[in-house]
Amino acid sequence: MKIAVILSGCGVYDGSEIHEATCTLLNIDKLGAEYQCFAPDISQSTVVNHCSKQSVDTDSRNVLEESARIARGKIKNLSDFNTIDFDAVIFPGGSGAVMNLCNYGTAGNQCQINDEVARTIIDCFESRMPIGAICIAPVLLAQVLGKNGIAITIGNNPKVAAAIEQVGSVHKNCAADDIIVDEKNLIVTTPGYMLAKSIKEVDTGIAKLVTAIIQLGSKHCLD
Repeated sequence: MKIAVILSGCGVYDGSEIHEATCTLLNIDKLGAEYQCFAPDISQSTVVNHCSKQSVDTDSRNVLEESARIARGKIKNLSDFNTIDFDAVIFPGGSGAVMNLCNYGTAGNQCQINDEVARTIIDCFESRMPIGAICIAPVLLAQVLGKNGIAITIGNNPKVAAAIEQVGSVHKNCAADDIIVDEKNLIVTTPGYMLAKSIKEVDTGIAKLVTAIIQLGSKHCLD
């Protein structure tokens, strides 16, 4: 099985959450599957100093170039993604998911989704390809697929959960180290650092997510 992992930069405050991204890649590898990282070739919406947690207005960075740090340079432009080449897709969390892949972080349910991100999600959904999302990234799925009544989780944040349900998705509360599986729509989500207090909790949830994604993908192939 080959899984596409969609990154949004490098760093929890302005890109992909590095622990979540790394745990995703590690668990894919441990289960004998392959992965290929992708990211859109766009400018970050902001750059954050991860020591001070303050925006750096004088700096600008590229999402694809920053994501390449996590992927050790082995990354492709999201515009090159084709469902024919993969069996599943996973979106790690981090602020980049709602600041670079879309602008939900500032616009809420009025947000705009990056065209390539929306295309990827729609193509995977219509191809009956399993989709995983971690931490805040399920918001992307809600924005694109909400009208289909998908079931997802971001943990138990009531404000975000309400926003998810406003666009037609079903939110289910979930512990940090657990997952929500929507078997009908082939979607698996886990709260990650939306709730987790340690990388151990994050890894436990992501290990379950990757396992479920592979199982759904294998079942779909047999069907």
